[in-house]
Amino acid sequence: MPAKTPVLAPSILSADFTRLGEQVFACEQAGADWIHVDVMDSHFVPNLTFGPLILQACRRATTLPLDVHLMIEKPEAMLEAFAGAGASRLTVHVETCPHLHRTLEQIRELGVLPGVTLNPSTPAVALKEILPLVDLVLVMTVNPGFGGQKFIEASLGKIAEIRQMLDSIGSTAWLEVDGGVSAETLPRLREAGADAFVAGNSVFTHRNGIHAGVAALRELLV
Repeated sequence: MPAKTPVLAPSILSADFTRLGEQVFACEQAGADWIHVDVMDSHFVPNLTFGPLILQACRRATTLPLDVHLMIEKPEAMLEAFAGAGASRLTVHVETCPHLHRTLEQIRELGVLPGVTLNPSTPAVALKEILPLVDLVLVMTVNPGFGGQKFIEASLGKIAEIRQMLDSIGSTAWLEVDGGVSAETLPRLREAGADAFVAGNSVFTHRNGIHAGVAALRELLV
């Protein structure tokens, strides 16, 4: 398949929550493509973050697609709420969905694009049966739960393997990466086959501000 123009998705997990709307809008103004929202339940991952109300606030602050990553147990119980709150895409974990095929169908029936994600310890082969059903595959390049973690080098091989899997079936799904994305790691991730990049600290805590953080990564996507 022809290569797609890569996209940058700042993760609000690293934002200043006292200025969330302002910072989300700043990402849009700076040239971000999507806004990434990490939903955590303190059960599947050791952190508790955002619910549908925060997603609604993000929806009011930007016209960009809202890329919602559900790191929660029993995500099927919350699909309708997040779809109604403005999600453009809902991504669920292989590890939390015993009936993954059904869950992905439910997402699409809600009028939202379905995505699937893998933890670092989950092999790429776990995706084989459902790749034709998804709009996005998200590879976690850190263990999910907290921002600012060290990039896991072994993830590069998994990304390359999934790229081959997608290309072999002619899939147009995005291959997204989340965890440790920076000016140092992004070129290597892109070379491995990723085309969507979630970035938290490298955007929101850039020493020269959000616009500079987006611009520094954007230069590497040209």
